[in-house]
Amino acid sequence: MNIKLFFERLYWAFFKRTGQKKQKSYEDWAAKGYKNTPEVSFIVQSHNKSNAVIHIVKELRKFPDAEIVVIDDGSTLEHTRNLASFLIGGNEFMIRANDLYENVMYDKAIRFANGTYVVLLQDDDRIPGTEWVSRAVNLFRKYPDMVILGGLNGLNIYPDEENKWLHVKEYTDRNIYDKEFRFVHSVNRAPMLINKPLYMEHLKHIEFSFAPFQCDDTELCLRAWLAGLKVGRYNAVFDSLMAGGMRIWNSEFMNSQGRKNHRKLYDMYAPSLDRVTALVEEANSAI
Repeated sequence: MNIKLFFERLYWAFFKRTGQKKQKSYEDWAAKGYKNTPEVSFIVQSHNKSNAVIHIVKELRKFPDAEIVVIDDGSTLEHTRNLASFLIGGNEFMIRANDLYENVMYDKAIRFANGTYVVLLQDDDRIPGTEWVSRAVNLFRKYPDMVILGGLNGLNIYPDEENKWLHVKEYTDRNIYDKEFRFVHSVNRAPMLINKPLYMEHLKHIEFSFAPFQCDDTELCLRAWLAGLKVGRYNAVFDSLMAGGMRIWNSEFMNSQGRKNHRKLYDMYAPSLDRVTALVEEANSAI
């Protein structure tokens, strides 16, 4: 037996018989206020930005019926300690990983979350209170077949047949952005809000072949349309709190991943893109 484990075993055997132990109770557990079925689960991806995440979580705590899950995907123990000491609520959790990036860890965290609606966030998001969450929930209720709702950019997807590439272009028409809501081909994270029951029934997972990051959010949206579901965009009035980690630590990696995954998107969805476009237009005509 490992010598440290041996002495720890002796310590706890002795403590069990002689130590002064405060016994736990159901009342202790109930006082934590844990909710097994919150309306909303917030998932915040963090890479060595514990101070920013703490600022974000303070805002998210204002939403009354929610749980908060922080993905600590960094490599500096200082930030892990900061988050662990701060996330003390009965509905606050931390998932520890080590540089697994967005694709894998968002997928795992979505499965972990219990909320009817899951909100994917980044550690550089400036959170404007919680009214944007209530508006999103109302939109999901209004459109029960909408599985994904983006709060930042609505994206138009079109093929480049010559280069075998799918272009992902932000809508620039002010008539689109001045509207409170519309259906779109795709949305960017973050925020990306998900109707979890629909997601688990029809989409099931983020596409792992795009790991570790880049374009899997677009793939998920296109897959949603072809599964008979809808993707919407509204203005959550988000902006950036600070520089994003992807561009700090992964600029060259992002370029190579982008080239690879845009071509993968083309191979997967170019043949069905006209159908997606027709579905988007049909959905918007019915608003």
